[in-house]
This record gives sequence, C-alpha cells and structure tokens, in this order.
Amino acid sequence: MINARIREARLNAKFTQDALAKRIGLTKATVSQWESGTTEPRGKNLINLAETLNVSPEWLLTGKAPEAQPISSNAKVEGGFSVWDSSTPLEDDEVEIPFFQEVELSAGNGTYVELDRSGCTLRFAKSTLRKAGVDVACAACVSVHGNSMEPVLPDGAVVGVDTSKTGIKDGQMYAIDHDGLLRVKLLYRLPSGIRVRSFNRDEYTDEEYFNHDANKIKIIGQVFWYSVLL
Repeated sequence: MINARIREARLNAKFTQDALAKRIGLTKATVSQWESGTTEPRGKNLINLAETLNVSPEWLLTGKAPEAQPISSNAKVEGGFSVWDSSTPLEDDEVEIPFFQEVELSAGNGTYVELDRSGCTLRFAKSTLRKAGVDVACAACVSVHGNSMEPVLPDGAVVGVDTSKTGIKDGQMYAIDHDGLLRVKLLYRLPSGIRVRSFNRDEYTDEEYFNHDANKIKIIGQVFWYSVLL
C-alpha cells in the first residue's frame, strides 16, 4: 500500500514526520494522514514527496521501480590524428586555409595589429567547410587573445572566420575591426546601432554604439569554427 511505502521511504531517509512535512511545505498532520492511509499525495505533492525521499513517484504509487532508460551514444569516432607539415601533400578531401599566426584578435578590450601574411595555413576537410556553408576562398583562421570570451574562447584559442558573412545575426560571433582594433565578439542589432557583447559578462559589460560610433565597426566575418586546448 502507498501509505506503507511512504512510511518506509521516510524512515530510510531518516526523516521524522514533522521534518518531512517542513521539507515539502506541508503540515505534520498531512504526512500522518498519508501514512495512515486516510489520504494520498497527488500531483505536485506526490512529485515533491518522491524527490525529497529520493524515490520515484511510480514506486510510491505501485511499488514497482521505473524501467531503466536505455543508454544511447552521443558521440561517434570521426577518425584519428595525423601529423603533417607544409611539405605533406594534401588529401583529396583537404584544403588549406590561411592562418594569420601573428594576428591577435583580442577577446579583451582590443589590440592594434596588422595581418601577417607569412604563408602559414591550417588544413580543413572540404566536407567540414561544406557543412558550415563556407567557401574556402572566404575562410581564414586567426588566434584569439584575452579573457573576455571565456569560457567559450579561452586565451590562445583559434577561430575560423567566414569573410563572406558580414551581416549581423543576433547573438552570433564575429571578428570585427573596431576603429583599428581587431576583436571577436557577439553582436546584436539595435535601432541605428550595434550591441557588442562578451561571454565573460562578469568582467566585461555590454557595449552599445550608435550612428557615427557604430559606423566605426567593420565586420570582418562571422566565426564558423573554433579550436581550444583544454
């Protein structure tokens, strides 16, 4: 009977009737009535009681344990790692994207930099770029420095930028040229303006720019990929 199971679960959880009643926001008399079989918990009271006693509502009602949910995989093996350098031939499904290694896209308050087109590249699978809808001719990779985009982009992360996508989609990450400062930020459209947001909002508050000041922000491209070392 449900009343016996309530009493059993309460004793196993080391609750008195009074302590249990206080925990679930009811009176001792209500708990006493449940255990005597005078009334039964229903709805929200049943759920709260089960959670407090660390049992399932189904067990309280029927004495049967709920069926175990099947475990499903949420990952798949894509392949191993291979070592390559500039002399390693490209595979059929590979392309090289310029990596501006000396560029520091600041994830802080910004840093003045110039692109170093030294010929460094990163390799991507063509299928990866197709899945992201990125034309290889419009893709570039740059390193990110600073802590304003943590925990998503820690200091030293590398981002891939699609320079063909310069229209703002609210909440997406973009590389921007902010009056000569290279930055990576979340952007939002405002009437006659732009909101610039960091992930690390505890240390970096939102910035809002309007009219002439907003025109100082040039969108380099949308971030379509990033890589971090844990």
